Amino acid sequence: MEKIYEKAQCIAQKAVRYDKFQEDIDKKIDLLLTSKATGILSMLLLLSVIFWLTLVGANYPSQLLAKILFVIEGYLERFLHQIGLPGVVNDFLVDGMYRTMAWVVSVMLPPLAIFFPLFTFLEELGYLPRIAFNLDYFFKKAGTQGKQALAMSMGFGCNAVGVTCCRIINSPRERMIAILTNSFVPCNGRFPTLMLLAYLFIGGIMPNLGRMLASLAVAGLVVFGILITLLVSKLLSSTFLKGLPSSFILELPPYRVPHIGHIIIRSIYERTLLVLGRAIAVAAPAGGIIWLLANIKFENQNLLANAAALLDPLGRLAGLDGYILLAFIAGSPANEIVLPILLMGYLAQGTMVSPDELTGLKELLESYGWTTLTAINTMLFSLLHFPCATTLWTIKSETGGARWAVFAAVLTTSLAFLVCFLTSSLYRLFSWIIKL
Repeated sequence: MEKIYEKAQCIAQKAVRYDKFQEDIDKKIDLLLTSKATGILSMLLLLSVIFWLTLVGANYPSQLLAKILFVIEGYLERFLHQIGLPGVVNDFLVDGMYRTMAWVVSVMLPPLAIFFPLFTFLEELGYLPRIAFNLDYFFKKAGTQGKQALAMSMGFGCNAVGVTCCRIINSPRERMIAILTNSFVPCNGRFPTLMLLAYLFIGGIMPNLGRMLASLAVAGLVVFGILITLLVSKLLSSTFLKGLPSSFILELPPYRVPHIGHIIIRSIYERTLLVLGRAIAVAAPAGGIIWLLANIKFENQNLLANAAALLDPLGRLAGLDGYILLAFIAGSPANEIVLPILLMGYLAQGTMVSPDELTGLKELLESYGWTTLTAINTMLFSLLHFPCATTLWTIKSETGGARWAVFAAVLTTSLAFLVCFLTSSLYRLFSWIIKL
């Protein structure tokens, strides 16, 4: 094979203009980014830098956008009063549907507008195929192939897009494995919750280095998600989806200078606005349903509180509580609304509450029994739990039936409970040993 490529290179040198200087630079860069010694390390470093930039850069735009959207809410509410809508309908539309949509936009848009351009920059640079190259060995050990890494990378923006990207995998067996495990990497809808909880509880350990610790914690969660992807892929390839990993040829393109205009068009128009529009379309009606649950009472408690009480024993077993589980279930249409649903449940509010409106969010959560362990388990559950409704629908469409979508939901949620249960059990065992 080497001789064939040497001969092809010799012919190419005679037939076309040959830039040996560029090739030498590419080889030197690849020695750092694709070698066994530094390839994985450099990949993790780049990942941490992207999360740090997203975490730092998205904070102030999110607050500003939230203020603007909630000012518009006041004008909208007055307009609906003026046209004579009943108060209940007004509250349903404004406090339920609009406020949920405003929360999703203010929390989701700034991280999207930072993360996707950075991700597209790496893609334009020619780095993404190097990720597949670095991870190909591990995916082969798991019974699949390195192309799954490309689909997995797309899942960081949106798991539904990542599932669709699995079409690049020719083997039906390996494509199914990639589809079922894509949601183990956090999509953009889960990043705000992960980053906020990491900043409050992990970053709070050392306030001076809060953002750095939070970035490392989120990067660690991503690495853990990749490890879970490999583990579950190996499990599936040994049981339900048995088979040998197929081989494929992966061409490493030369590094190239990214085109800024192309990055803006692809990241903002084709990805950010597309994902944001889909989230809004799901979040607005979901907000109306949540508003109804929060305002319809049964035995002096709203339906949210009653449902949380039923889920509480199961939640406690996994180091969570009933309100946390309920927030994930009610937030299944869009992961962005999980945290505001949780706050609305804790405060027994009839409207969705934004963390930006609260002073001392960490103190509020701690007053309801939260500890660092609770925050860690919530982040783990957010990482591993069932895919959002859009992703489940995409799995159904890509696999031609609902049974694989149901299987994906059961598989991921069971694993989420297992991991949280083990984390809580180890923590309790460790605490008991220290007391002795």
